[in-house]
Amino acid sequence: MALRQCSKRLWLEIHRPELRADSSGAETRFQVGYEAGEVARQLYDPSGQGALIDIDADGFNQAFVRSASLLQTSQPIFEAAFSAGGALAFADVMFPEPGTTPLRWRMVEVKSSTRVKDYHRDDVAVQSYVALAAGIPVSSIAVACIDSSWVYPGGGNYVGLLQEHDLTAEAKSRQEEVQTWIAQAQEIAAQDQEPPISIGTHCDEPFECGFYTYCSRNESQPEYPVFWLPHISGKLIRELAEEGVNDMRNVPNALLNERQLRVKHHTLAGTVYFDATGAAQDLSEFPLPVQFLDFETIQFAVPIWAGTRPYQQIPFQYSLHTLTESGELQHYEFLGLDGGDPSLKLALALIAGCGTHPWPIFAYNAGFEKSRIRELAERFPEHAAALHAINARIVDLLPIARTRYYNPNQHGSWSIKAVLPAAVPDLRYSDLEGVQDGGMAMEAFLEALHPETTPELKQTLQQQLLAYCKLDTYAMVRLWQVFAGRTDLDL
Repeated sequence: MALRQCSKRLWLEIHRPELRADSSGAETRFQVGYEAGEVARQLYDPSGQGALIDIDADGFNQAFVRSASLLQTSQPIFEAAFSAGGALAFADVMFPEPGTTPLRWRMVEVKSSTRVKDYHRDDVAVQSYVALAAGIPVSSIAVACIDSSWVYPGGGNYVGLLQEHDLTAEAKSRQEEVQTWIAQAQEIAAQDQEPPISIGTHCDEPFECGFYTYCSRNESQPEYPVFWLPHISGKLIRELAEEGVNDMRNVPNALLNERQLRVKHHTLAGTVYFDATGAAQDLSEFPLPVQFLDFETIQFAVPIWAGTRPYQQIPFQYSLHTLTESGELQHYEFLGLDGGDPSLKLALALIAGCGTHPWPIFAYNAGFEKSRIRELAERFPEHAAALHAINARIVDLLPIARTRYYNPNQHGSWSIKAVLPAAVPDLRYSDLEGVQDGGMAMEAFLEALHPETTPELKQTLQQQLLAYCKLDTYAMVRLWQVFAGRTDLDL
């Protein structure tokens, strides 16, 4: 599977594994995969009679021997090991087909994604090839994905979480193709030197490669990378790369839209674009008092709270700044760290904090906040009217920033993390202790809930989460001040 992404990655995985440095995002993906695997063992072996092959404990040789022995029995096997045809593989689930004589097996690969992806199809093609080459009577092959529409009923009952997709015919039809891959992989693995492959879009497809830092160490970096152009398509980036173009100076203007041209012009000129008049006009229809809202959310591939879905964005924290008519700034906040589902408590606190005023509520990329509020209204219909009323007041600050302001230091991004230090230099997320972005907020929340986290550490994490979310809304206050031209306010 490493070969399918990049032959250089395959060589490094085998000969220089110490060079691999997985990002926090990759580590999170691995952890989600482990969680899905644990649930699969519950679902495919509810009586607990199955066997798990532990490669770390058994070692490769013993894993193959034990798997071969278990495949003569009629019990579910997890991580069964096969070696044949020049490759080795580990199947997530081998499930005995009931009533078959001689015994036949159903192979299931468990994925934490919500749909079957192309590299999953490659994966099961390889798995089935190796199993069949090893003489295992595999009758059917499937990929089990997470059903994102399924709602967790609670009590540890995960029946329905996984949805199987049969790929038997497809996987078995690709045997010659897999043989070619294995031959290529064996040839590359036998080479003394790593393949001379430059970095490119393959470094992130189908997922980010842990060897990117190593591979890019000697690559010349363009002064003005093409990917700074906002919303430039991957297809265009690949086409430009094939022509040797990776610097926006060399991108023909005819290929760019108005916003991309603006970014290119001001980036190369080193000038700030600010339509102050237009921004002030945009905000003039929203007189004081106004409010500023931001959520922090958590999502679980395997839900832990009843009534929630896989990968549902569940708000556990909010920050709300209110700027009164007199210019006074007030702050309200909520953070649920008691371990239970924080949704209802947050919804009630949000209703109380926003009040029933007609005041506008600014959010940045407001579709996110509005979606979370709609979901809360669906889950708690008794509070739906109040929540929908809040949603009706929300105004998105992002389109104003995107249309009226650009600083070359944003590097083509209008995320609040990029715009804030450019427009308000005295405020920086990097000045925060600990939590400095949404991913770190999720990690801190999970660590705070962990039963082994000490009270002292939990208190520290709580303070960091509150400070981070508070800065998110205060950042909007200061951006609003810049765009509205309200230099008369001491914020």
